[in-house]
Amino acid sequence: MADQPKINMAKWLHDVLEVETVEENFFRGIATPQGRGRSFGGQVIGQALMAAIRTVGADRPVHSLHAYFMRPGDATKPVLYQVDRDRDGRSFATRRVVAVQSGKPILNLAASFHVVEPGLSHQVQMPDVPMPEDLESDEQIGERMKDQLPEAFLNWLRVPRPIEMRPVGLRAPFTRDPQEPVQNMWFKVRGPFGDDPNLHRAALAYTSDYGLLGTSVLPFAKAFVDPDMQFASLDHAVWFHDDFRMDEWLLYAMDSPWSGGARGFNRGQIFTRDGRLVASTAQEGLIRQMTPRG
Repeated sequence: MADQPKINMAKWLHDVLEVETVEENFFRGIATPQGRGRSFGGQVIGQALMAAIRTVGADRPVHSLHAYFMRPGDATKPVLYQVDRDRDGRSFATRRVVAVQSGKPILNLAASFHVVEPGLSHQVQMPDVPMPEDLESDEQIGERMKDQLPEAFLNWLRVPRPIEMRPVGLRAPFTRDPQEPVQNMWFKVRGPFGDDPNLHRAALAYTSDYGLLGTSVLPFAKAFVDPDMQFASLDHAVWFHDDFRMDEWLLYAMDSPWSGGARGFNRGQIFTRDGRLVASTAQEGLIRQMTPRG
């Protein structure tokens, strides 16, 4: 389990995030290769962002996106993205994107783009955590603890993924001890990812949906594979602060200040290993307790 199959996962992610121009303001994102079941929300966000980027000049990088998930996507089908060019000002441009599958919208996304300019600058400090070289990946932890983990989670770990994740601490189902709603995780693309900064931004948007919602259930030691829980992203936001590379280690520092009413609210900060804050995230999601089937 610790060794992923010999698939070029960096190219896999590149191909998934690239969108095809169908006609002006219309783009198509491919289905998840070897996918099944529901689409990963981060993939739909990443493709929608790339569709918006394709309508904006290179001198205006994206600085924020806000997305609402309306329906679950089907991982076996492509997605059509329609972009509305709301405004092109002297400094900012705004875009709205609707993701459509089988004739129905599954996601709305708004993105804002800003010319690069100087300004006042400050940031918070990066958490003091071990470096990724001193930590195990999810797959390595799973291999070491496989006799203690549910089969559904082991099957999830066996699926090749383009992002390597190394958690600073254990979370459910690796441990069933309740914890404070705070977690830290290093991540990067599994291989060189080229030099297109827009693809790196889309890849960060893709990755930012991994693990964030789970922060809100750390006090209850729940996991997404638990049969008595239902998880779903409801909305998602990303703010891009500075340049970064997705094929270099980034630290995802997450916390959840509130949960209630079957929803959990989560925040994230993403740092380079030298401590630069390059992005922030926020997400509210469904964390519904259910009666297991059968």
